[in-house]
Amino acid sequence: MTGEYRSRVERKQAKKQSKQKKSGKQKKSSWLKKLVLSLLLLAIIVMGSGIAAFAYFVADAPPLDEAKIKDPLSSTIYDMNGNKIAELGGEKRTYISYKEIPKVLEEAVLATEDVRFYEHHGLDFIRLGAAVIANVKEGFGSEGASTITQQVVKLSFLSSEKTLKRKAQEAWLAIRLEQKYSKQEILEMYLNKIYYSNRIYGVKKAAEFYFNKTDLNDLTLAEAALLAGLPQSPNNYNPYKYPEAAEKRRNVVLSLMEKHGFITKEEAEAAKKIPVKSMLAEFKQDTSIPYDAFIDQVIKEVTDEADVNVFEDGLKIYTTLDPEAQKYVEDLLNSDKYFTDKKDLQAGIALLDTKTGEIRALGGGRNKEGVTFGFNFATEKVGQPGSTIKPILDYGPAIEYLKWSTYHQLVDEPYSYSNGTPIKNWDGSYLGQMSMRVALAKSRNIPALKALQEVGLEQAKKFANKLGMGIDEIYESYAIGGLKDGVSPLQMAGAYSAFGNNGVYIKPHAVKKIVFPDDTEIDLTPEPKAAMKDYTAYMITDMLKSVVKPGGTGTLANVPRLHVAGKTGTTNYDKATRQKFGLPKGAVPDSWFVGYTPNYTAAIWTGFSKRSDTAYLSTKEQKIPRLLFKDVISHVDDGKGGDFKMPKSVVKLPVKKGTNPPMLAGKYTPETEIVYELFVKGTEPTEVAEDKPEPLDPVQDLQAIYDAAENAISVSWSYDEEKLEGISFKVRVTSDKGASQMLTASGLGLKLTGPTPGTVYTIEVTAVHAEQENRSEPVSTNVAIPGEDNDDESDHSREQPTTDDEANDDSNENTDSGDNENTNNPGENNGETTPPGTTPPNPPQTGNNNGTNNGILRESNGNPLKNTN
Repeated sequence: MTGEYRSRVERKQAKKQSKQKKSGKQKKSSWLKKLVLSLLLLAIIVMGSGIAAFAYFVADAPPLDEAKIKDPLSSTIYDMNGNKIAELGGEKRTYISYKEIPKVLEEAVLATEDVRFYEHHGLDFIRLGAAVIANVKEGFGSEGASTITQQVVKLSFLSSEKTLKRKAQEAWLAIRLEQKYSKQEILEMYLNKIYYSNRIYGVKKAAEFYFNKTDLNDLTLAEAALLAGLPQSPNNYNPYKYPEAAEKRRNVVLSLMEKHGFITKEEAEAAKKIPVKSMLAEFKQDTSIPYDAFIDQVIKEVTDEADVNVFEDGLKIYTTLDPEAQKYVEDLLNSDKYFTDKKDLQAGIALLDTKTGEIRALGGGRNKEGVTFGFNFATEKVGQPGSTIKPILDYGPAIEYLKWSTYHQLVDEPYSYSNGTPIKNWDGSYLGQMSMRVALAKSRNIPALKALQEVGLEQAKKFANKLGMGIDEIYESYAIGGLKDGVSPLQMAGAYSAFGNNGVYIKPHAVKKIVFPDDTEIDLTPEPKAAMKDYTAYMITDMLKSVVKPGGTGTLANVPRLHVAGKTGTTNYDKATRQKFGLPKGAVPDSWFVGYTPNYTAAIWTGFSKRSDTAYLSTKEQKIPRLLFKDVISHVDDGKGGDFKMPKSVVKLPVKKGTNPPMLAGKYTPETEIVYELFVKGTEPTEVAEDKPEPLDPVQDLQAIYDAAENAISVSWSYDEEKLEGISFKVRVTSDKGASQMLTASGLGLKLTGPTPGTVYTIEVTAVHAEQENRSEPVSTNVAIPGEDNDDESDHSREQPTTDDEANDDSNENTDSGDNENTNNPGENNGETTPPGTTPPNPPQTGNNNGTNNGILRESNGNPLKNTN
């Protein structure tokens, strides 16, 4: 071996390298061993902790009480005051045994709910693994892995809350249930407990209700698939209310049955071609429950949100119902106070508390005597919203994202959608430039479309969905209410209530909490969510107030003693529907009013339950929602909520009407040209309009009459008494000799004494407002003074009449009598001032001056002219 190395040094280096390699391998092996041991220890700790936690959770799990599996407990419903209003029992149920379950139904249920049902022992670990991954990715509770056994346990013994404790108890009880009962017995329990909407529990009663089949063996493949698909979301897949959704869900079940080998592809395709509507029996009503429209919503919320059995679980359900308001709404809908007797004319009302989102009353329809839990016109989608969508999709987003003011200028003019399709206003006219406030108040379509286009479709959809609108796709036609899926009154009331609640959206709800027989509770009150800025909410509210004021489309809905904001809306039939039913052009199928006060929000729809050649609203019938709103709100609202409070983020300013960009009203901007508009703080205008004061109205009926006995001229005029405040009158008296003198009168006349015979005087009166610095156009008249018989030269000096002390002589302020010296104060002479050191053309003189007067008017004693009135 030594011969392989050239030297001792080489051999030493080789030995050293060999030792280093061995040492590296040992270190690496040691590190891996430590990692494995650490992970193993961690796994043991986690497993031990898990076992300990599991043991802790299941320690107080309820016992497997067979009575709870088979014997239902009725639930009690309470109103907002805690008073009992109804009791719901399990009356819609017919128990079946496993032997009565046909193979096609069993396979449909297994393919949909638990395809490995006969293989596991209560827990499906394969399905559980997939659910764990989904929960890690999307959050706890995002996907379930419950087997049929677990569902029986949950429906019989546990609440629906998604917690680790409940899941642990559910798993433990499922294992115990499998130990105590056979698979067939468990499947039997499941099919007798499942909820199928329309207050139907159990598959046998469901088959009878939906298909009029008392023997389950008569069920077809398509019918079995429909029943198997319903329990996932019974209210949303209700085939009477949502046939398209029910058909889609049924087809999913058929695909699953094909996937798992229960049926062939041909069988699946053949069953999918059968329309759901053609499978259904005639809808049957239940008449045993009071306030059915409201309780229908209660059942929906409890089954959707809490996933419990309201007819068997012995619940105490505390609701938001105001029974007095509910009764008033129902009586109003069933009266002839506003409705005509037109065939199929219907209406729906949703009344909420604006601040809490709590449903106070639901008017589910008209003339429903003997009918319970039918189509609920208050909570179901009844039609397109028309112009009531404009605050939600157009102007609300424009304020929120673009910070438009309520004055923002838009032009109502011939216009088209982006694809070139023309858009028109409801009256076919165009009104030109206007503010956003006016456009909303007058419900103009073209400004609304322009607002949506400027905001952008995605921003508008985002804003609307924060208000519970649930819009998946959005088109420009939605700007004026053309939503293809329609909306419900409850949905619209919820959206509008956020405007009245400072921008905070609280989902409309009928249930506050449910209490289980063991006194555990589930709070079903939705969390408040900030849907918009407070400035958006307030500015929309302020504009919607204009809708119910003179000039707006909703004046019939206004309640003078309350602060009301709201919006009207109507819809039109498309051309194909008009032609199909022979309807006139412009026929209106739906009319809306959605409005609110600080206390209550109400959305009201009027339309038709069926399409026909008479299913359109007359002009009178289109007013019904506004009249109903006024009636309901007047009845329930005492006005103690006051007015909506303006937030600090909003500034209210006077703007000169028509300016673009906006200019603040100036000192002399006429009131008729001023509008008060709202701006988001920081965006308000600063430029001020430079208006001049408007001329005052001139005096009327000016007269100057000479009285020879008194040798005086009486001057009088008239003026509008409502405009006299702050007004005085300048009176200029001018002789035909060229003399002129200015007086001020506060009244409607004066008397001039001592006029010169043979002189013609021109008297001119001008109205003046000292504070506003504006005046009227002058009005003048002439009066001639007769000449004297003797032509005394001294009399020729009396060319000007005199006045008393009640008027100011603006031409000469020296009013003393006696021997006064002459003055060089020219005063006011035809509105001009004489420069110092010059002599005016007709200088005024005071005192006894027996010389010529140069045309200046004075009394015979030489004193200046005075007003004697």
